[in-house]
Amino acid sequence: MEPMDCLVIYVPTGAAQALRQAIGDAGAGRLGNYSHCSFSAEGTGRFTPLPGANPAIGAVGTPEEVPETRIEAIYPRSRRSAVVNAAVAAHPYETPAFMTFPVDVGLPDGMAPAD
Repeated sequence: MEPMDCLVIYVPTGAAQALRQAIGDAGAGRLGNYSHCSFSAEGTGRFTPLPGANPAIGAVGTPEEVPETRIEAIYPRSRRSAVVNAAVAAHPYETPAFMTFPVDVGLPDGMAPAD
């Protein structure tokens, strides 16, 4: 099995569906015979735009709180550039907050997938 990574990204809630679609179209969220698989959780994003920023929401020097969605999806490591580029292109923020890391999606020895 190809090595897998996970993308975790925070996006304003109103843009979450478009971002899920974009990363799924780029190859994230493939699990067996399923595509576009992800997990989402709602929360609050906090930030203060600094001088030189061009914020999509808020104003330079003013703290902001925004309803955001945390999206998690796995993808084959070979699709990293495509998935991250799709996420950044679909994201409304000037500087999206995201992370990627390796994950183990294999079953333990002796276990078989459910039929």
